[in-house]
Amino acid sequence: MIQASLQKNDKKARFLILTVSFVVFAAVVILSKVKLDVDLGFNPHIFATANAIINSIVSVLLVAALITVKQKKYALHKNIMLAAMLLSVLFLVSYIAHHLFNGETKFGGEGTIKSIYYFILLTHIPLAAIILPFILFTAYRGLTAEYGMHKKLARYTFPLWLYVSITGVLVYILISPYYS
Repeated sequence: MIQASLQKNDKKARFLILTVSFVVFAAVVILSKVKLDVDLGFNPHIFATANAIINSIVSVLLVAALITVKQKKYALHKNIMLAAMLLSVLFLVSYIAHHLFNGETKFGGEGTIKSIYYFILLTHIPLAAIILPFILFTAYRGLTAEYGMHKKLARYTFPLWLYVSITGVLVYILISPYYS
C-alpha cells in the first residue's frame, strides 16, 4: 500500500464533497435549460464529440485502474484514477458548453432503436446525476489511506462510473445523427 496523500478530516471532506456535488448537479440542471445564441466560428457539436472521446478514455482508464489494483500496482492505480477524475472534470466543462451552445437535440430514431436509446438514456441520466459524490468519497478514502473503506465504496462506485461513461458514449453514437 502507499502512504496517505491527504490528511483525514471526515467532517471537512464530507462538507466539501457534498457541496461540490450539489453545485455541479445544480449547474448542470440550470445551464442545460439555457441556450446561448453565439457564433463560435465552429460547429459547437464538437463538444459532444469531445465528450464521447473523453468518456471512452475514462472507460479505458477505469478498466486499467481495476487491472493495476488487482496486480497490486497501487501507485499506478492512483495515478490512473486521478487521470480519470481530471478527464471527468474536462468532460463536465465540455458537456456544459455543448448544452449552452446547442440546446436540446431530439432523438429521431423509430422502433426498436428508439426504445434502446431511451432505455440507455433513462438509466444513464439518474446514475450520472448521483455518481459524483460516490467518486469523490471513494477517492477521499483512497487518498487518506483508508483502503478497507475505499475498497468497499469502489465495489459500487466502479461499476456505476463505468456504466455511466460507457452509456454516455452510446448516447452520443445514437443521437449524433440528429444533430443539426
